[in-house]
Amino acid sequence: MRVLGIETSCDETGVAVYDTAAGLLAHRLHSQVDLHARYGGVVPELASRDHVRRLIPLIEEVAAEAGTRLADLDGIAYTEGPGLAGALLVGASVANALGFALGKPVVGIHHLEGHLLSPLLAEPRPDFPFVALLVSGGHSQLYEVAGVGRYTLIGDTLDDAAGEAFDKTATLLGLPYPGGPALAKLAESGRAGVVTLPRPMIDSGDLMMSFSGLKTAVLTLVRKREAGGALDARTKADIAAEFEQAVVDVLCAKAIRALDRSGASRLVVAGGVGANRSLRERLKREVARRGAEVYFPDLVFCTDNGAMIALAGAMRLAQARSDGAFTVRPRWALESLPAA
Repeated sequence: MRVLGIETSCDETGVAVYDTAAGLLAHRLHSQVDLHARYGGVVPELASRDHVRRLIPLIEEVAAEAGTRLADLDGIAYTEGPGLAGALLVGASVANALGFALGKPVVGIHHLEGHLLSPLLAEPRPDFPFVALLVSGGHSQLYEVAGVGRYTLIGDTLDDAAGEAFDKTATLLGLPYPGGPALAKLAESGRAGVVTLPRPMIDSGDLMMSFSGLKTAVLTLVRKREAGGALDARTKADIAAEFEQAVVDVLCAKAIRALDRSGASRLVVAGGVGANRSLRERLKREVARRGAEVYFPDLVFCTDNGAMIALAGAMRLAQARSDGAFTVRPRWALESLPAA
């Protein structure tokens, strides 16, 4: 079974072809970072227009690389939500127009399900069941995963997600957009223990998280240091290092507690923050110490991409439709999905 995947939920245009027998055949990703950098964040209208410009050429490139005619596809998958409404509509309309023209089934995919299943694109692949730590720009959640579409939310953030806290803290430190990766890079040159920040809810005894207070603590620290003059590069690096370590401490503590409570022997980490080197190294050590296993997607598939949508589409093609009707869901609870 060969599926075309289309991802346009926010500021990256992703296209891929996945084959259930041969694996991932081809993928392309266009990032809009340069487009939005001058504004310090994503401008929804500009994002939608850029998807319109990029999507068809990317589909043609991916099909050529995969050695696949569009007429030979078994189905088309697109991101139905959550995300920016205008951006989602671009992918949804192109996918359904292609499906209608080619007489192929089309299936809408939950963006977060794509992330959650993305480690299945790597080798070795995790088997079900497992605990999933989903850490993206807007989500910091823990799920018990019994199978495709069988998700139980067991932990969530009360306010900012870890990715949001990274971006907002980067802004406080005067770092360029996108802030999260810039902060992680700066943290590599920071000195441990020079400044101190809290680890919110690390000892709460439950699986809930909170990162808004950590961001506020950084703001207070920055203002205090700026009262004595502008922050120098070394001080910024020290703050970045302590902030990153605080986030990693909390995420690791909650993930390990989730493993212990569920009795699971496998942890899957997905989403953009899952590319963070410190988080990966720490989780590998902590999980191995408990005799369990941890799985990450390849770095290229941590951020939004078409490959994860094509994979999820292949798993859900039985639920596809071919009547040309479609919708998008800017807000959509992952746990509301039916089992595949």
